[in-house]
Amino acid sequence: MEPANPFVQYHGGVRRAHCERLPPPLPHQRYGEGKPLRLLSFNVQVGNSTRHYRHYLTRCWQHLLPHSQRLGALQQIAGLLRHYDLVALQEVDGGSLRSGYLNQIEYLAQQGGFPYWYQQLNRNMGRLAQHSNGLLSRLEPESLEDHKLPGLIPGRGAIVSRYRIGDNQLLVVMMHLSLSRRSRNRQLGYVRELMSDASHTVLMGDMNAPAVRLLERSPLEGCGLLAAHNGMPTFPSWRPTRDLDHILVSPGICVDKVDVLDFPLSDHLPVALELRLATPAAEEGWATG
Repeated sequence: MEPANPFVQYHGGVRRAHCERLPPPLPHQRYGEGKPLRLLSFNVQVGNSTRHYRHYLTRCWQHLLPHSQRLGALQQIAGLLRHYDLVALQEVDGGSLRSGYLNQIEYLAQQGGFPYWYQQLNRNMGRLAQHSNGLLSRLEPESLEDHKLPGLIPGRGAIVSRYRIGDNQLLVVMMHLSLSRRSRNRQLGYVRELMSDASHTVLMGDMNAPAVRLLERSPLEGCGLLAAHNGMPTFPSWRPTRDLDHILVSPGICVDKVDVLDFPLSDHLPVALELRLATPAAEEGWATG
């Protein structure tokens, strides 16, 4: 079942769409070179709480069936998301048995006060599960593309959106990459092609690999991206030792603040960042040091 989006059109196998729009709950805000843009990336694990490795076994049924605590978990997540302008969500359900037929992306958009949202359906298991990525935004994107990523096992995707920030354009790629290094590198090669015409780029999501491997031993090597949170661990949430979730930025993006949040509801911790786009003079200073 495709997400209910009347604006979807198909062009050469890539789905291009405007986000769903909800009535704006906040006064109109202009984001420019001097106003920070607040980003968050969060693998929400369908609203399941995981606090120990044993929960992967004892609570595995929650990935298939509804449970009473899931709506409360989503409400807590929505309370966190309200503080951000652009949110990348991984492992969200688009409306199936396990979520009580609730589109979790739409619900979080409404509860978090986001006027724009988009669901990327990656694995359609009918009434059993609607495995999805999600985009929530307070800014209207100039364009949005839905890309299916290559891999040995289908079901991974990237949402590519472009925003006008002052006189600049910002390209944001949200993704959930494969566990397999071979498939992940194919996906990163595909993503690098998407970045080829962008001057300001942000990659964000659950990338299932540490930052050093992504930036120095993958197709992203040499593209100039920086790991804003400097490899702070995000997994497992109850005792984080591995940096799997990232917000990577290109030079010319000024990072005012970055943090891995102590919000152990999922098995991943969310990554948060505040950024501004540098003026041309500042970019030249960054490049020449």
